[in-house]
Amino acid sequence: MTGRDAGGWAGMDYRGWEDHEDVKRRLDAGADPERWGVAGSRPLHRAAVFGSPEVVAELARRVADVDALEDGTTALWDAVVAGRTENARALAAAGADPGWIGYGGWTPGRLSLAGPEPDLFALPEGRPGLTEAERAVAEEGRRLIPALGDFYYDGLGLACVAGIDAEEAISRLEATPADDELIADLLEDPYDYDPDETLRLVGVTTVPGGCVVTQPWGYGPSMPGIHTRLSAGTVSYGLYANPKSGNQGSIHRDGVCEGWDLHPGGGPCPEDSPEEVLFSYVYCYNAVAYSLAYAGLRPTDARAVIGPPDHWVELPDRDYWSV
Repeated sequence: MTGRDAGGWAGMDYRGWEDHEDVKRRLDAGADPERWGVAGSRPLHRAAVFGSPEVVAELARRVADVDALEDGTTALWDAVVAGRTENARALAAAGADPGWIGYGGWTPGRLSLAGPEPDLFALPEGRPGLTEAERAVAEEGRRLIPALGDFYYDGLGLACVAGIDAEEAISRLEATPADDELIADLLEDPYDYDPDETLRLVGVTTVPGGCVVTQPWGYGPSMPGIHTRLSAGTVSYGLYANPKSGNQGSIHRDGVCEGWDLHPGGGPCPEDSPEEVLFSYVYCYNAVAYSLAYAGLRPTDARAVIGPPDHWVELPDRDYWSV
């Protein structure tokens, strides 16, 4: 067997983990409940994130250890992080441990207190709940994500800057008002233009906590030369939603790059601090909200991101890849 034939799961894609009848048929025919694909991925972990509660329960009955690890986490941890609360319940009913200690010292049970269903698990007696600071992070996530709503953002570039308004950002960038007719035409179909012609055209909007520099069609606001200017005395978070390779983030503080080629909205990582695990969990799969919240911005809607901005401006012609 080769590729995804390994283990009796030939042709299985992420949608297949929702089909209980097909999964049960495969298992009854000898599919390996412990292994999926040549890389040795675990079917239960796949189902925890992509599947139905029925499939999760079926697999959980057939594995040797419902808390077996894949890439350092249990299936229950993965279900909680992915927001699949119905699958988390199925795993807990099958004996998965909400008290297993994962990244940053968090357990699935305690992490879920910051999620969409804080009462997902009963908190064991004597175990701490969320601190006041942790609860504030969770509550802001529950406010910000629905406030932004759903919108298509592939190709979007953002600079989210703490503590300065749009006018100060424009001053720091030495930008000038953009040509209104050009902007109107550009917004009709930005991809009719050569990207080099439009890279220096950005929107700038004041929001509670700071300001947002946006370019719905390109990576302009994420260039490091933008952030070295904007982040003087403060912090800025850059996002480019690269249609080819996924979300790319950066952190600049007081003109210095502290992080590059980051993955906002990608979920917690093993090396994250407890605070980073919580933040990444709250904004998992929400790259735009992650970027705004990292800079402490608190917009009430998506206008600063998708427009119309407070100001359309043109940046000076300079090398923005040089810092």
